[in-house]
Amino acid sequence: MEQQKIPYQRVIHVCTNFREEGACCSKRGSEHVLEKLKHYVKEHGLKGKIRVTKSGCLDLCQQGINIFIQPDGIWLKGVREEDVGQIIEQYLKI
Repeated sequence: MEQQKIPYQRVIHVCTNFREEGACCSKRGSEHVLEKLKHYVKEHGLKGKIRVTKSGCLDLCQQGINIFIQPDGIWLKGVREEDVGQIIEQYLKI
């Protein structure tokens, strides 16, 4: 095993988990949020600096859409599509 530092300045984990029954981030539109964030990263030349990735269940379903931001240790909960602009301003402009 080899250990290295993460090659990105920031990693954005967006929960895209789907559950047939009960609350889940996917039912709240997390795939749309993920795609908007990925599009911004690509269009603004941030690949290799910021990684936006889908996450499985973060066990916080009732509070979703959930996003974890590393290495900042930030948890965004109750995210909606209309929040993407604010997320970009706060966490993707480096």
